[in-house]
Amino acid sequence: MTERRDDTGLDAFFAAARETPPQPDAAFLARLTEGALDEQMAQAGRLKAGAQRVGQGLWSGLRQALGGWPGLAGLAVACAAGVWLGVSPPEGMSALWDSQQAGLGQLGVDPVSAYDLAMIGG
Repeated sequence: MTERRDDTGLDAFFAAARETPPQPDAAFLARLTEGALDEQMAQAGRLKAGAQRVGQGLWSGLRQALGGWPGLAGLAVACAAGVWLGVSPPEGMSALWDSQQAGLGQLGVDPVSAYDLAMIGG
């Protein structure tokens, strides 16, 4: 069984709180303003340092766009693997793609990409 509470005594406290809204302490406001000004100055310093790096060149911008050195390393490894597989494919891949051994209808892998199929409406 739930018991009802009498909240009429709280109405007086809520009315008193509405009459006098809380005011922040002057020392708190001074600390808040000082912190905000410090952050603005730090941000301005970071922006100035970033503006000096803007004119570094094409390669620097490309490196940053690809995610820095880790991104460039991943791209280099992927390119090297692609060249390696293109020049000297594994034995299993040459059997799949060799059109001399299997006609185009008997390929294990469809040479038409999904994009090409979407363009022809198939």
